[in-house]
Amino acid sequence: MIRTALSIAGSDSGGGAGVQADLKTFLAHGVYGMTAITAITAQNTLGVDRVDALPPEAVSAQIRSVRADLPVHAVKIGMLGTRAIVEAVADALDGFAGPVVLDPVCVSTSGHALIDDDALDALRALARRVTLVTPNLPEYARLGGAAWLAGVGVPVLVKGGHADGPVVTDRLHWPGGAVAQWEHPRVASRNTHGTGCTLSSAIAARLATGASLEGAVAGALDWLAGLVAGSAGHTLGGGHGPLLHGLLEADR
Repeated sequence: MIRTALSIAGSDSGGGAGVQADLKTFLAHGVYGMTAITAITAQNTLGVDRVDALPPEAVSAQIRSVRADLPVHAVKIGMLGTRAIVEAVADALDGFAGPVVLDPVCVSTSGHALIDDDALDALRALARRVTLVTPNLPEYARLGGAAWLAGVGVPVLVKGGHADGPVVTDRLHWPGGAVAQWEHPRVASRNTHGTGCTLSSAIAARLATGASLEGAVAGALDWLAGLVAGSAGHTLGGGHGPLLHGLLEADR
């Protein structure tokens, strides 16, 4: 059977993040990708110039249309932007029993805010309904840090890429306090645009093919580490360059 994954996220005109990165990642994992676009962004490697959120009804219509006709074996949620869109996505996924990976996108690599302040409570509520939440350190802090983590009730992968030091440490926190940890050498590279989107969609793709949660996280982290290293030498764009998702075949 063909395995599928649905990306619910914003569109990146530069092709390095959002639904574009998700589709490339799904394909690298042999998974058929579908999308529900939440926003149109005008951006490149230098930053985000404009964000236009879609009407919530348009977002939910995309999700319902896909679910009405195609199998959905996993869902990845990225940029949502507004409270109304968060709530529309939650409603449109009602009854979905498969794995859902939430990347709580709050701020772009260049520092552009990608979610309204009044959407955070809705995002926290959505986080309690998913399979895995994958915040980076700034997103983890904005969601509420350790206090939020203690009450969310689902596994949370706190990504360590924004920390300093020669090693990147990523920690999977299970409800109840158990922690699994992975370490990878930090790669000196400017080409890191879309790493969060890529990781969450790689986890979703692996879950779609039947991997365990911890196995999906471990495999996706290893694959991303190789992809970052393999993408370090290119010169596309003048800022934070994209990953070259087609450079390495996913280890399935």
